[in-house]
Amino acid sequence: MKNFLTYNMEVNGLWQEVKFSQYAIEEIFMPFLRELTDLKMTMDRKVIAYLVAPPGAGKSTLAQFLEKLSRSRSKEVDPIRALGMDGFHFTAAYMNTKEIERDGEKILMRDIKGAPETFDVDLLIEKIRELRSEGTDWNIYDRKIHDVLPDFWSVEDDIILIEGNYLLLKDAGWTNVRVLADYSLFIDAPPEILKERLINRKIAGGSSRQEAEKFFNFSDAKNIELVLKNSARADETWKLLSDGDFEKQ
Repeated sequence: MKNFLTYNMEVNGLWQEVKFSQYAIEEIFMPFLRELTDLKMTMDRKVIAYLVAPPGAGKSTLAQFLEKLSRSRSKEVDPIRALGMDGFHFTAAYMNTKEIERDGEKILMRDIKGAPETFDVDLLIEKIRELRSEGTDWNIYDRKIHDVLPDFWSVEDDIILIEGNYLLLKDAGWTNVRVLADYSLFIDAPPEILKERLINRKIAGGSSRQEAEKFFNFSDAKNIELVLKNSARADETWKLLSDGDFEKQ
């Protein structure tokens, strides 16, 4: 039987209870943090790492936990700073008026919010390049107002872990994001697990089961398939299990 440890954490502005197995912490998470620490020593400069996962895999929670773990085990590893790419969505005002084509139809960008087309890739590239040099101010996405807050965090840390869905995409434009990573971690997950997690998340947010399933089929399902099938190979891959734990592949 697995020994799960429980933590209260603030993720995306909301407090939640999360759990990870002691095995995953010691045998998967800590070796990953040691790898980033060793990389920084070898390269003798700031390190940019990516944590990439399909929607519903819990990448934001995992990234925040890895930051927390690195700071609590500072005698063993260097501290990391976890950042998200969601702050590089186009603004709500822009997406509310911008039309794009999807499946032969003209729709508002806001209707597929979270798809690759809804991100300002050029700005993301600019900010990552700044992170690699002197540091920069980093955008965040505020889930209370459902909009971007530009230049919210001042970031000057030496090891930075950026989490997001599309950081390893092979598509044009995103390739220029991919090459900026010094190290990358990919979270693989069975689509059926992601589906239930995303539908339950929508229901918890006030949607009916029917509304949640409709949104999943229209938006989330396509994004999951894109990330799982069209992401470049990462330096390291973990698999999300049905109990929320991880195993290294």
